[in-house]
Amino acid sequence: MNENPEKTAHFGYKTVAETEKASMVADVFHSVATKYDVMNDLMSFGIHRLWKRQTIASSGVRKGHYVLDLAGGTGDLTAKFSQLVGDTGQVVLGDINSSMLKVGREKLHNLGLVGNIDYVQMNAEALPFPDNSFDLITIAFGLRNVTDQNKALRSMYRILKPGGRLLVLEFSKPEHELLNKAYDFYSFNLLPKMGELVANDGESYKYLAESIRMHPDQETLKTMMNDAGFEQTTYQNLTGGIVALHRGFKY
Repeated sequence: MNENPEKTAHFGYKTVAETEKASMVADVFHSVATKYDVMNDLMSFGIHRLWKRQTIASSGVRKGHYVLDLAGGTGDLTAKFSQLVGDTGQVVLGDINSSMLKVGREKLHNLGLVGNIDYVQMNAEALPFPDNSFDLITIAFGLRNVTDQNKALRSMYRILKPGGRLLVLEFSKPEHELLNKAYDFYSFNLLPKMGELVANDGESYKYLAESIRMHPDQETLKTMMNDAGFEQTTYQNLTGGIVALHRGFKY
């Protein structure tokens, strides 16, 4: 009998060795990085911009703040936060995936956003910063790809300043059954075909759809945040619960 069974994790609907998930997720994002922005607009019919706008409105960010945009990918949130924190603040765009970071850096440089943005390749489960470093941490559409989400939440809590907040923007569980069925049909029938046509990669988009279904629902994620130490934890459903914005504070 094996006394030390190998730990497993979900990769979409597949069960894989925990040690393998990160590299499998990395392969997905290496594959989709250059088409990521185009696919986001197509997949969400542009609504992802409204979801991100709501995240910024809920951030409380002002001049001089230090912000970590985790799993920041192609830099949509970083671009706005860079303008809000000004010359006396700093934004770190952090992502585990070098291809996504490269696309994000090029995009923001082309927008003329330089000077108060750092780009750091990092793993959300072991964030490379001292305790009490940031006023705000955001993670948008990234938490579901993390292998050990509880460990990542604890790592985020550690590096937040007292009074700081975490915002988690993530696909969630639609509130109404009819919407849920329509969303399922779209995700599993249309989304992979769109990925095949636009990004020449239907399999990666099949994984993305599956990873959304395996992600904790609204109440479960709220409990996970509480367990990691966050207080005054709340969430707001967006677009009928297809997406939820969770907020928690460190005191």
